[in-house]
Amino acid sequence: MTVALMWEARARAGRGEELLAWARAQEPAERPLRREILRAPQDRVLVITWWDAPYDADLPELPEPDTDLITRAVHRWRFESVDGDFTS
Repeated sequence: MTVALMWEARARAGRGEELLAWARAQEPAERPLRREILRAPQDRVLVITWWDAPYDADLPELPEPDTDLITRAVHRWRFESVDGDFTS
C-alpha cells in the first residue's frame, strides 16, 4: 500500500523563502519513496511524502518549525493511494 503524508505550514509575512529553505533542509529518519515540496501564495509551503507502508504505520513526520517562523500550527493529513494512473 502507498501512503502519502501531507504537511502544510504558513510562514509569517515575508518569510516564505525562509520556511521553504527550512522544509528543504529537513531529512526524515527513513527515506520515503518520493518527496515533493510545493509553495503557494500567502507564504504557504506544502511537503508531500510517499511511503510503501500500511495506512496506520509509524512514519517519520516533519516537525513543527519554530513558532516565530509560522503563523499557525502545521496542518497534517494522511492519505492512502487508491489510483496510481498518471496521464501526461
